[in-house]
Amino acid sequence: MSPNTNKPEIIGYDDKEKVFFVKSAANQTVQVSDTFAEMFSLWVGRVLITAQNEKWAQIAGNITTGFATSVIAASAEASIECAVPAEQTPDKRPGVLIHIYNRDRFELKGQLLGRIGQCVMTCPSTAAFNGLLGKRTLNIGSSLRYFGDGFQKKTVIGGRKCWKIPVMEGNFIVEDGFGAMEAVAGGNFMIFAKTQPEALAASEAAVDAIREQVPDVIMPFPGGVCRSGSKAGSMKYKLKASTNQSYCPTLRTIVPDTVVPEDANSVFEIVLNGLTLDAVNKAMQVGVVASINCPGVVKISAGNYGGKLGPFKSFLRDAIGAPAPTTETTSAEKQKA
Repeated sequence: MSPNTNKPEIIGYDDKEKVFFVKSAANQTVQVSDTFAEMFSLWVGRVLITAQNEKWAQIAGNITTGFATSVIAASAEASIECAVPAEQTPDKRPGVLIHIYNRDRFELKGQLLGRIGQCVMTCPSTAAFNGLLGKRTLNIGSSLRYFGDGFQKKTVIGGRKCWKIPVMEGNFIVEDGFGAMEAVAGGNFMIFAKTQPEALAASEAAVDAIREQVPDVIMPFPGGVCRSGSKAGSMKYKLKASTNQSYCPTLRTIVPDTVVPEDANSVFEIVLNGLTLDAVNKAMQVGVVASINCPGVVKISAGNYGGKLGPFKSFLRDAIGAPAPTTETTSAEKQKA
């Protein structure tokens, strides 16, 4: 079933609270904060994994992108972008495209070497090809070839320079060089709903819509959804990050800086990384609209550090197709909601 992506109707704006009021396809009024997601640069590699069939391509993609949700604590940010049909791959076998992000290209190279070497090469029937024409080329296959212990051989697959590394199954094929480029990380929006099942259903609808409609992006958290939104640092402990109390419904009556409405009892975050800012902006638009149109959703917001985190911004008003608000907007519009 295709995700519900009918454009919501903007019915009002509260200049004091800085929120839009929109009417969804489910005929409910949803608040959309007039804010933006703030994004930053990470280096990215894009790997095309092919296999004997879709099952093993998917298995390899899943294991290769494991433990890669956020560079705050994980060694990379990674996920599957999409499946690739056999007619579009160098060896004419089904495959998946994955992204792997890191802070700089040197750390990225280490992650590509480790993940392809430990997770793709070990997986039955797989091959690994470059999926990105980047500004830099990292010597991945030419480094992994040494696992062949002198028995490796050069080969050409689909016009690409590759290495044939003997393994117990037969041969592991890996492309010689993999592209790398600076990309965009940290796109995000938060979905507030009346109940946990409704919040999760809206999050799933957003993820499905993005995967179906937007290429060149990934969502690195489990299933594309994050429940443990964080803030930088900690108020009590020496940590890089800790729970963002402002978004926790169970703390709504305890903390003074809560942003959770009284009728919201569950919040999920969708985090987005992409090859370009345009791709992330498109994913924000598609995901926000899909989630707004789900029953039980009461509010959509996004996280930022006031422009201090990174140079890229994605505005929620653009996601819902709203113009920049003016002081002429009246409180009567709010009452209309």
